[in-house]
Amino acid sequence: YRRGESQGIVVAGGNGSGNRLDQLSNPQYVFVDRDHSVYVSDWGNHRVMKWVEGAKQGIVVAGDQGQGHGLTQLSHPWGVVVDQLGTVYVADA
Repeated sequence: YRRGESQGIVVAGGNGSGNRLDQLSNPQYVFVDRDHSVYVSDWGNHRVMKWVEGAKQGIVVAGDQGQGHGLTQLSHPWGVVVDQLGTVYVADA
């Protein structure tokens, strides 16, 4: 919801549970940056997704290399924060 609005709009996911770029699986945390891009920790898909304002599908910004503990892998990510320089920080299990 935007302040003062009575109806919300879907800005990330919204196409059922799954692993496509327009889907999420058990999302845990949302972060919105100054450009209104939405970051979601996609727990079930072991990735962090980013939706720029108005996008119909997201962009994988971390993980999506299968569950694991390697440098390019995540294992059930929980929190996500993005700093002013665009660095993505992920709390991972």
